[in-house]
Amino acid sequence: MVCFRLSPVPGAGLVLLCLVLGAVSSYALELNLTDSEKATCLYAKWQMNFTIRYETTNKNYKTVTISDFSTATYNGSTCGDHQNGTKIAVRFGSGFSWIVNFTKDGSTYLIDGISFSYNSGDNRTFPDAKDKGILTIHDPVRYRVPLNNIFRCNSLSTLEKDDVTQYYWDVHVQAFVQNGTVSTKEFLCEKDQPSTTVPPVIPTTTRSPTTTPVPKEKPEVGSYSVNNSNGTCLLATMGLQLNITHEKVATIININPNTTDFTGTCHPQAALLRLNSSNIKFLDFVFAVKNGNRFYLKEVNVSLYLVNGSVFSIANNNLSYWDAPLGSSYMCNKEQTVSVSGAFQINTFDLRVQPFNVMEGKYSTAQECSLDDDTILIPIIVGAGLSGLIIVIVIAYLIGRRKSYAGYQTL
Repeated sequence: MVCFRLSPVPGAGLVLLCLVLGAVSSYALELNLTDSEKATCLYAKWQMNFTIRYETTNKNYKTVTISDFSTATYNGSTCGDHQNGTKIAVRFGSGFSWIVNFTKDGSTYLIDGISFSYNSGDNRTFPDAKDKGILTIHDPVRYRVPLNNIFRCNSLSTLEKDDVTQYYWDVHVQAFVQNGTVSTKEFLCEKDQPSTTVPPVIPTTTRSPTTTPVPKEKPEVGSYSVNNSNGTCLLATMGLQLNITHEKVATIININPNTTDFTGTCHPQAALLRLNSSNIKFLDFVFAVKNGNRFYLKEVNVSLYLVNGSVFSIANNNLSYWDAPLGSSYMCNKEQTVSVSGAFQINTFDLRVQPFNVMEGKYSTAQECSLDDDTILIPIIVGAGLSGLIIVIVIAYLIGRRKSYAGYQTL
């Protein structure tokens, strides 16, 4: 852990910032903001990164991932007073800023809104960007937390607006800290709470009985990967076919890997693979660890442009597909269907994926899906053959007995 003691910010005491270099190319940020009496007024610890999609001068689209906060400064962060509210202000890189505002409301406080600004005129980050200038995205979060509670959300959360997607995880934050002591009482986000009402979607090879689109040729298989500071951390090879039903119109889209960009992130308990192209704003595959020894596909989020110009968006964070032990990969060569919703399914072909514990950039031993397991056919065939043979023997025996009885009939 590397700690920096920054200069005092207006309306507050000293800020202690700790950067923990983890297994990914992003930083765990920890901020302990104190007031004029050196009592803690706000505590926050979190991880985040951003993906930004922008148009180039040749009318193509590119996506850039922002995950380096090593140059971060916190000037502007304040405990607040009667005139100004509490906020965290982070400035980093070439023209990036991230601001979170907090307000008090009776016995609760609000994570009021998040603003993210970036400079598309920075040619190193946005080469050949068509539009130059400072762009700002504001999300009115309005998340309510009881006073004297620390908000916790270890799960991966996303905010998507326009061409910017914000990713947050391992979030711990408490505003308006009472008596300078951070609370031990946690207020959990919805994703961190145990689910008891919605059953997971069980994998099936049966398509949804909605409108059946016209069959389309098998998609081309693409290879995708995600890298961090330690090298390759996620591998995926698959052909993808999207089945969409929107306003009673069925559409099939084969993803062309040659025109598809991919990014992602890797974390100890979650991993993300994001695909995007000219007509796909994003297609997210979110993997999670369960029971400490297995991984699975937990979440799929998609937002894409249809032929008629409308935007189709679906998200499901309660899936249960592609289950395999940690340290191995999952493989399914046969066609398999991931049912995200009644209106959106993904057909996969020649699938192989490993979102955790990739060694030397290569797949580990694969666990095959049941569709690929042909060994079960052997006992079925043998059993069917033996059953047929027994039936033939029994029929021949009965016919022989009838002939024997016929030979002893009285003349």
